[in-house]
Amino acid sequence: MDVVDILQGIFRWLHVLAGIFWIGHLYFFNFVNGLFEGTLDADTRKKVVPELRALYWFRWGAAWTWITGVLLLLLVYYHSGLVFEGMKSNWGLPAFIMLAVVFLGVFAYDALYSTVLKDLQRGFIAGVILSTIVVFLLDVFAGFSYRGYAIHLGAMFGTIMAFNVWFRIWPAQQKVITAIKNGEAPDGNLVALAGLRSRHNTYLSVPLIFMMISQHATWAANPITLGVIVAVGWGLTYHLYDRAPKVKGF
Repeated sequence: MDVVDILQGIFRWLHVLAGIFWIGHLYFFNFVNGLFEGTLDADTRKKVVPELRALYWFRWGAAWTWITGVLLLLLVYYHSGLVFEGMKSNWGLPAFIMLAVVFLGVFAYDALYSTVLKDLQRGFIAGVILSTIVVFLLDVFAGFSYRGYAIHLGAMFGTIMAFNVWFRIWPAQQKVITAIKNGEAPDGNLVALAGLRSRHNTYLSVPLIFMMISQHATWAANPITLGVIVAVGWGLTYHLYDRAPKVKGF
């Protein structure tokens, strides 16, 4: 019995389970709860919002999804060599540069947040272009296989999303909830920050799910196609945001 196979199975199981908690709550907040809270008066909001335990499952789902995802990368792609599938290992400088882009690109995203990414339309266009460029570099510059560059695009999206949860959304929500609990008006800038970061995460999650589950979709094996998939995923998300306010509660 191969220990690596056992660990892969366990980590996949935990990764999917944690992802359901995380992404399920993400969609709940964006397509259900936000609209519901807007119907509450101040007194009701003061009682209800501080008791919203969903934030606990949301942030810890994010943490464990990211942790188990990195463990799967280590076992499935780095240990088993799928990053450079069908060719000799090519762990040269270009590969390490692109790994830095994947896992440290979150800081570039964070810097762009207050400029181009604050506008949804410009952010949409910039995000698709930047995603396609990253995939192109993973493919041509670093020599990653299709499965290698697809999953690393997903890893970059997932890292940005986990960062948003723990370092932007949750700290802002703590202050917002404290203000509501004390009967005070929350800081509008914090409300806007948490809301926009959460919206960014919702957009990123849809193509991320494709990268996770479609590792054998060889028809998508080029950077342009993956860029189109990102755009289509974000278009679908836009439609869901447009549809959500029109859904009747009963």
